[in-house]
Formats: sequence, C-alpha cells, structure tokens
Amino acid sequence: MHPLAKPERTLLLDLARATVEATARGEARPEPEPASLTPGLLAPGAAFVTLHEHGQLRGCIGMMAYERPLWANVRDSAVAASRDDPRFRPVGAAELRDIEIEVSVLEPPRPIADPGEFVAGRHGIVIERGLNRGLLLPQVATEQGWGEAEMLEAVCHKAGLGADAWRDPGTQLYVFESFCFGGADDEEPESPPG
Repeated sequence: MHPLAKPERTLLLDLARATVEATARGEARPEPEPASLTPGLLAPGAAFVTLHEHGQLRGCIGMMAYERPLWANVRDSAVAASRDDPRFRPVGAAELRDIEIEVSVLEPPRPIADPGEFVAGRHGIVIERGLNRGLLLPQVATEQGWGEAEMLEAVCHKAGLGADAWRDPGTQLYVFESFCFGGADDEEPESPPG
C-alpha cells in the first residue's frame, strides 16, 4: 500500500474533524476545496473513521466503497462514526473538544482459503456467511492484545455468528491491510508490522 503524503493525511483528518463537528451541530457535511484534492485523494479507496473520547472507543464505521474517491469515503465514514454506530449515542457538540480521530485507508480484501494465512496485527479480517458479515481492522489485535484465534472469534461475534464459525468451510474469510493515521499523535503514520 502506498502511504499518503503528510499534507494528504492532514487534509483527510481536517475533513473528518470538520465533518464530525458539523454532524454534531446538525449542519451540512463540509466539502473540500476542489484544488486541494490530489490524485491520491481523488483515487478510489475504502476508509474507516474511528473516534475515541478519553481513550475509549466512541464510534467506528467505514465505507468499503472501493469505487468512490477516498476523500468522500472518509467524509461519509466520519458522519456515520459520529452518528450511526449502533453501539453509541450520537456525538454531541459538548464532546467535540475531547474527540480524537483516526483514519484507516484499506486495501481491497482478498479471500483466503486457509485461516492460517491470517496474521493478527498485520491483517484486518472480514467474515461472511450467508447474510452475516463482520469486519475488524488490523489495529484491533494490537489494541486488545489478541492473537489470531481471538481476532477470528471476535469477528465471528461481530457478524452475529458462533465463535468458531471461522472454522466452517461454508464461511468465507478475507484479509486486508490498512494504513492508519491520526489519533492522539500523528507525527508518523502507523503501519502494520511485517
């Protein structure tokens, strides 16, 4: 994955923050200046926006729309993370100064035939079985101290499946890598190990 340049990361973080603030205040989604949109930001790319408040998860939703421009997926993910994550109430205007924002840019998932191909901390994981689907970003393994088995069980739970559904040959697993930036400190981008 080709990492974004610092000005591109800054623009995406600024756009995500402006979007979270506008959403909390009931205002329209912001539009970036067209001249500021580099080829990297206009290129198709999936993204997740993760919100933290006082070190605790406050919302995390992404757009796996690989045909849409990266900047648009970041903006729409910011709206969804601040308003539509079913685990949390919408972010209120009084919380805005305490919200930290992290953006994850995702490579397209690739199917794996053997769960042994999944490497916790390097790969994100997607599980599909029937109408059930779940996704966990690569950094979840590091944040939770989980290995492969715990990540696979957790993504099964997120998809509404039994903890060992990942072992069933009728279940499809996909892995992906991501490029993450933002959060409490954006001096250097975080890259998955390996």
